[in-house]
Amino acid sequence: MRVGLDVGGTKIDAVAVSPEGEIAGRLRRPTGWGEAAVVSSIVDAVSALAEETGFDLSDVASAGVGIPGLVDADSGRVLHAVNLGVESLDLAARAGERLGVPFRVENDVKAAALGAAALSGAEGAMAYLNLGTGVAAGIVVDGRIWRGSRGIAGEVGHLSVDPNGRLCGCGQRGCIETFCGGGALARAWGRPGDLPVRDLLVAADAGDPDALLLEAGLYQGAAAGVRVLVLSADVERVIIGGGLTALGARLEDGIRAALLAGAEASPFMRSLHLDERIELLPAGSPAAAFGAAMVGASIPSKEIVSHG
Repeated sequence: MRVGLDVGGTKIDAVAVSPEGEIAGRLRRPTGWGEAAVVSSIVDAVSALAEETGFDLSDVASAGVGIPGLVDADSGRVLHAVNLGVESLDLAARAGERLGVPFRVENDVKAAALGAAALSGAEGAMAYLNLGTGVAAGIVVDGRIWRGSRGIAGEVGHLSVDPNGRLCGCGQRGCIETFCGGGALARAWGRPGDLPVRDLLVAADAGDPDALLLEAGLYQGAAAGVRVLVLSADVERVIIGGGLTALGARLEDGIRAALLAGAEASPFMRSLHLDERIELLPAGSPAAAFGAAMVGASIPSKEIVSHG
């Protein structure tokens, strides 16, 4: 049995994957805050998953973790996962020692890219564009994560597309993330509410000019991310995931329309059919946890059964 865990700021999504590549069990549990609590949360999630799914911990061949922050995949160390209260954590060693199971650790978006490629049956080169609080992406080629020379291949969120645009947390102006990151949109909207992106869409429907501009920017920013991924890595498909996909067809249709509008004056861009290359990850998809299980097993996606 292979176990995969997607560790987020508030919850862990854990799956058990059978030797045949099928998801045999799944659960969600809260994530702890701080280094010790994060390790304990992961250990408890694996133990609970084994109990609920009906297998022994001795049956677990490997465990993989997808987690935000800077990850040294070789050592299993996590740095600067600020949303988890983690500054420096030897996660693979500490979790593995407590459970007696070999752990591998990967950045959460890269793990999700691997899982999305496998679950969608994507072949060749594909990209995963994560539209969440921030914007990040991962590229998978022939079932393996493509990292580039320093591990940042595909990370389009901090590519500046408007040097006169809004200030980004990275220090640049007009990064793609400032247009279509949930945190940046909330700051730009600047009005109180628990769901600022939904609130601004409601206001856009009512004709609010500020909301209309932000909504258009959301689609244009995401379209820019798709454009960069295709033009730089020649990926055949861009799968879009992250919290903003809760907007559903409105988001997908908006990005597709922005891609079509951007290609209108360019025969070259029209020939790429970018609008046909995007798809939204289905709601509730286990892609990130499934990809983490693949990271733990260190096997390419083409050896996993497709669940597309």
